[in-house]
Amino acid sequence: MPANLTPQYKAAEAKFKAARSVEDKKTALEEMMATIPKHKGTEKMRAELKRRMARLRQEEESRTAKHGHVVKVEPEGAAQIVLLGPPNCGKSSLLAALTHAEPAIADYPFTTTRPQPGMMPFEDVQVQLVDLPPITNEHMDPWMPNIVRVADAALLLVDPTSTAVPEDVEEVRERLAAVRSPLVGALPDEVDYRDCPLETLMVITKVDRAREEDLKVLEEFYAGTFPILRISVTTHLGLEPLKVAIWRHLGLVRVYAKPPGKPVDRHDPFVLPLGFTVHDLAERIHRELAETLAFARVWGGKLDGQRVARDFELRDRDVVELHF
Repeated sequence: MPANLTPQYKAAEAKFKAARSVEDKKTALEEMMATIPKHKGTEKMRAELKRRMARLRQEEESRTAKHGHVVKVEPEGAAQIVLLGPPNCGKSSLLAALTHAEPAIADYPFTTTRPQPGMMPFEDVQVQLVDLPPITNEHMDPWMPNIVRVADAALLLVDPTSTAVPEDVEEVRERLAAVRSPLVGALPDEVDYRDCPLETLMVITKVDRAREEDLKVLEEFYAGTFPILRISVTTHLGLEPLKVAIWRHLGLVRVYAKPPGKPVDRHDPFVLPLGFTVHDLAERIHRELAETLAFARVWGGKLDGQRVARDFELRDRDVVELHF
């Protein structure tokens, strides 16, 4: 569905791009959030605006903190995914299986005490996974909500062999909802502007050790709340489908630049949110290029080098040749 952005939104976006101070950027972002059309075609863009606002607030907190320290994880790759769950649900094992990270893995609770990032390869892009400490009814690290708010999505891990399930999973959801970071399967059309909902995939771990009837009960309990996948790190069951599901859930597109008269570069794609345009791609390359962009030619889908306007919305794996 096209975004159909209004002139008011585009004017606020221009203010944001021209802003230099954190305060001016926040003001412009608030205008963008107030004027962006609210429908299915803009849900990913609205989520991106909330993450930008959360990152600006985190940057502000980092600058003003005078005592203690601020915990943050610099985003890398195409997107940042946080791994959430109760103690011993398999977060660290999954991080080790999907990335080159070497987190501490043990059978006792709270092995993970600090954020542990790792890069997960998926086809021609890298996605950052961040293992976070477990959350319980009694404990959640005070810095954790800031990490969760700026993430692009989450994996909520569930151990079907645990005697505490699903109560332990509900405690995770309740603690995060209480700090205005609710975990959702899909972004709602309307949401309190103070909330920062995070799109979440539920991952049932250790399925090689679980009874089929327990797995079905869990899936029935959370059906309609989250997309659900089964995995086993021990047997590698479901790990490749999980990578595909993560990429689809992110709502991103890969775009390959083709200089006029030269072959396309397919080794380092530009990664953009769904709904971004040819003009957005030019701006991602360099702001001055966007100002002088005349048109583009696009290869992909049914297009075979057709000329398109600056506001043409790009799709995954499009090849784009910019003309100035």
